[in-house]
Amino acid sequence: MTALVDTPSQRIDALRQAMTTHGIDAWLVPSSDPHLSEYLPGHWQGREWLTGFTGSVGTLLVTHGFAGLWVDSRYWVQADKELSGSGIKMMKVAQGQQILAPIDWLDANHTGAITLGLDGAVLPLAAHRAFTARLGEGVTIKSDRDLLEEIWLDRPALPQAPVTPHDDTFAGQTRIDRLKQLRQAMDEAGADAHLISTLDDIAWLFNLRGSDVDYNPVFLAHALVDAHHVRLFIDQDKVSAVLREALADDGVFLHDYAEALDALTRLPESTRLLLDPARVTLSLVQALSGQVTLVEAFQPTTLAKACKSEAEIDHIRAAMTRDGAALCRFLCWLEATLERGEAITELTIDARLTAERTREKHFISRSFPTIAGFNANGALPHYRATEAAHSSIKGQGLLLIDSGAQYLDGTTDITRVIPVGEPTSAQRADYTRVLKGMMALSRSRFPEGIEAPRLDAIARTPLWEAGLDYGHGTGHGVGYFLNVHEGPQVISRGAQPTPQTAMREGMITSIEPGLYRPGQWGIRIENLVANRLVTQVDPLTDDAFLDFETLTLCPIDTRLIEPTLLREDEMTWLDDYHRTVFERLSPTLDDETRAWLADKTQPLTL
Repeated sequence: MTALVDTPSQRIDALRQAMTTHGIDAWLVPSSDPHLSEYLPGHWQGREWLTGFTGSVGTLLVTHGFAGLWVDSRYWVQADKELSGSGIKMMKVAQGQQILAPIDWLDANHTGAITLGLDGAVLPLAAHRAFTARLGEGVTIKSDRDLLEEIWLDRPALPQAPVTPHDDTFAGQTRIDRLKQLRQAMDEAGADAHLISTLDDIAWLFNLRGSDVDYNPVFLAHALVDAHHVRLFIDQDKVSAVLREALADDGVFLHDYAEALDALTRLPESTRLLLDPARVTLSLVQALSGQVTLVEAFQPTTLAKACKSEAEIDHIRAAMTRDGAALCRFLCWLEATLERGEAITELTIDARLTAERTREKHFISRSFPTIAGFNANGALPHYRATEAAHSSIKGQGLLLIDSGAQYLDGTTDITRVIPVGEPTSAQRADYTRVLKGMMALSRSRFPEGIEAPRLDAIARTPLWEAGLDYGHGTGHGVGYFLNVHEGPQVISRGAQPTPQTAMREGMITSIEPGLYRPGQWGIRIENLVANRLVTQVDPLTDDAFLDFETLTLCPIDTRLIEPTLLREDEMTWLDDYHRTVFERLSPTLDDETRAWLADKTQPLTL
């Protein structure tokens, strides 16, 4: 391959040529990297490069006579548009099943012996095992080659952003303390070494942050921890001499990023290596000697990271206050600008909101690409306005804004819907039912340890009662100045309720039910909440219960509420929330914004 290929159809043709050269009948491209990240550095955005589909999730399967991209309902409209003319067929799939659905298709459509190729460096070990169990006889999996290296001639290089310490003032724990906690978990599991590849776990464990991945303050690295030392495999040019010395003082020694595979190959045969099959890739495990004993267990840092300390939650409350102030200044400006009839587009929304957040102390970046969708665009859950395709905010309709920020002391994620002009009765009814679902879950009390997916129906019930539903999950975990999407908890009917998804004290989760009318409007209302232990329980039982503290501070637009659909207790909850919003935010606001907030937090019940 000597010339660049410029279109998806040309790139698929080039891939097929490489497949022929290497005797491969089908090639699988997940949306993944060697760290199994959600957001990918450009170097590993091969699925997007091949297809032109810009959504964050999707799995591509290419044979010599077929090319299909499997996406869930969040992306059906987007994928249908972006794949047009490419020769790649959009394949609809239930949420969470993208990785296995292509395997099922291949198994059902192949005849005779075939070879399935994939890059084992970006495939979870657990997924490979699922493939092996799912595929029938006659299918051989070849995982030792990355065909993109042969055809993607202008492939982006690996990122080079510097790594910096996350100050202990914000972190709340030293890396020494966190390593001690991890080694205790290793001892309990009967392991003497532990492999970690997930970037947010590594950033959390070592109190370090970076910017190798857009919107997520993480850096590319693998870590190998034993009883006395840590090997951190990283581009050493990213680490200053001062930071390198501080890490060495804590028993953390740097090695080149590319040396991780070789280090695993050279592990003593007596090693008992702890790893999580869902959080390490096939290639890493294949590098191990057959004599190394695998101790497979849920990754200890993932749960420890998810359960925020009271000190961390205090920091997050402070970040939420500043974020709420920025949102109020933005919303005050937006309403005044719309009233004056000045031109605003979806791109204006993103720029102005980011500018307001940038004014706040400890702001680092957005936590994901802002979704500002007016009317029909709001009906696309993962819509993103671009210079080439965006809408003006004018006339009558609903404006959905889903945005978030990274601060040194917290990560935020919030969705609000703003009426433009006079809302219709149908819009009010839809909005109120979504609000009822959000409030129902926000007010819930539940046993500590319940699997998070089991809570999903609470938010959907007000919609189900009207014969309505939405295609995405209701809530995801949120990191602490880390990834805006964090496990292990996830509130979604599409997720398996496993012990690893149990709700624990200190977890931070989004609550974000929605409703989407294709071609008309979309509604989603989102707050972040923290799990807190309920102090008063029935004296006849020792069972511990949790409830939610709402952390997000921003008014919910009452102009869209249909009061006849709300019960008195629901109105009371909303009034109490708005009272808290005003009390927490008003001292931080200018006079104009404070007056606006006072109006937006007026009680529904008098």
